[in-house]
Amino acid sequence: MNGGGLFAHGLVWAYASVFVGGFLTSLTPCVYPLIPITVSLFGARGDDVPRRRAMALAALYVAGIGAMYAALGVGSALAGKAFGTFMANPWVMAPIAILFVAMALSMFGAFELALPSGLQQRLSTVGGRGFGGAFAMGLVGGIIAAPCTGPVLASILAYVATTKSIALGSSLLVTYALGMGVLFFAIAAFAVSLPKSGAWMEAVKSVFGVVMLVAALYFLRNIVRPLAGVGRAGMPWIVGSLALAAVGAALGAVHLSFHDGAARQVRKALGVAVMTCGLFGVIAGVLAPKHERDTPELAWLQGEDEGLRVARALHRPALLDFYADWCLPCKELELKTFSKLDVARALGRFTLVKVNCTTDDDPAVVAAKERWKAQTLPTLVVVGADGKVARKIDHFVEPEELLRILGDVS
Repeated sequence: MNGGGLFAHGLVWAYASVFVGGFLTSLTPCVYPLIPITVSLFGARGDDVPRRRAMALAALYVAGIGAMYAALGVGSALAGKAFGTFMANPWVMAPIAILFVAMALSMFGAFELALPSGLQQRLSTVGGRGFGGAFAMGLVGGIIAAPCTGPVLASILAYVATTKSIALGSSLLVTYALGMGVLFFAIAAFAVSLPKSGAWMEAVKSVFGVVMLVAALYFLRNIVRPLAGVGRAGMPWIVGSLALAAVGAALGAVHLSFHDGAARQVRKALGVAVMTCGLFGVIAGVLAPKHERDTPELAWLQGEDEGLRVARALHRPALLDFYADWCLPCKELELKTFSKLDVARALGRFTLVKVNCTTDDDPAVVAAKERWKAQTLPTLVVVGADGKVARKIDHFVEPEELLRILGDVS
């Protein structure tokens, strides 16, 4: 799986974030007021409906949403696979960042991302009472609510495309659907009454808007050098960034509206900018390289020719690292694998060679990629002391797995 960056720091956090995102989406103005009506339409609410049947109907409705979103996730992952490493180059990352900014503007009320009214009315007639109807309504339910779900869904799909993982993509989208379905379950199973709609739902949309701006900076971080240099490891940096984000929230990033007067609009814009910078600082701090105590500095040679010449002269095995400045999993290798003490010690007997594939206009790099069949990034090629390829790895590798591979090379 080539999923890199922040999500790869912990899949538990990835799924938790998407689940919470789904739940927050259900609190937006396009979804929240319609939940009790939708539950009644597929027959999961009423005095004569047994709780078990109500829960089953709600489960099928949420399953329908999950099936639709999972299909979109698989499609995005397959699109990412088709583009290969192009999904991580500046010409693709920049449009993805622009997409996140556009979705953020949608959340702030600049425009609505909605289906044509005629198609929306047609979809609203799909389904009906009963199990089949509940599932069919779920298939179109998330699409009908596109003005609020669309920006969040598009943002998740954009991320999934960069991972190129079908399993991760489909499961993340199902998790998102489960988050959206929490209130449907609550009403169907326990007949709870929801709080009244209000201005607080606009605050939920503002939270999404800030998160999407942070996501845009996260993707730009890999192609814009000043952004790549932001962030320091350690709690002082993270606490300071959280404090900055809190200042932005206090200024009005969440509770004020761009539909208010000019003074409040300026205050909200300033709050959004400060909160976005603070939250991006937190992410940059988490992603900053953290070397274990006493970890030796790895001595990398630049260029295939020089590196292999040194390896042959010293009769040592070599490790070739094909990387690029814009490659997310490549940065993750530096962050999570090469920085480990055990890995650094094991690499001490290898000649370490970096092959910079950031640009495709260097004939020597192009030839090296073809020679070693390094068509995806990252690619690690382990060469034995005899000059023969012992192992090739074309994905992010955990420290434990790399240690096993290195131990088998003489």
